Amino acid sequence: MKPQSAEFRRDLVALLPRLRRFARALSGGSDTAEDLLQSAVERALTRGHSYDTRRRLDSWMFKLMQNLWFDMKRAAGPAPLHSEEPDMLGEDGRQTVESRDDLRRAREAFDALPEDQRAVMTLVVLDGFSYADAAGVLDVPIGTIMSRLARARANVAAYVRGPVVAAPVRGKK
Repeated sequence: MKPQSAEFRRDLVALLPRLRRFARALSGGSDTAEDLLQSAVERALTRGHSYDTRRRLDSWMFKLMQNLWFDMKRAAGPAPLHSEEPDMLGEDGRQTVESRDDLRRAREAFDALPEDQRAVMTLVVLDGFSYADAAGVLDVPIGTIMSRLARARANVAAYVRGPVVAAPVRGKK
């Protein structure tokens, strides 16, 4: 697949939802994610000659996006983390409120993760990358992927569960 071919462009367009999710993971869900996505796609289209067709396009794009993110952070400094509430117009009821709260807590937990853990969780859990493929994209050993993912999962679980409150023991004074 040549970088400027119709097939390349079609495959790049098909990757957009996954690239957007990865951009949000890197940027903590900020508005910067769209800028990052746009910059990555622009770079892929203008510098497609650097694409090694023996590599997977998604791996190349994730690596390209990660490098752009590092460049953006160096240029602008760290951006504050914040989350966006889902649009739930027309919904009501207890289940909706509970679902919204669960989603909010999960999103907050994800956004609160360190950047390296968000990137690994996005690649492995959300995009289904193997540990080896994620290690290649992030340019770290597989063991680092495994430990970051384990810490990310533990951090999300602890955040979602919240503080553990001991139940009072009945019958004892």
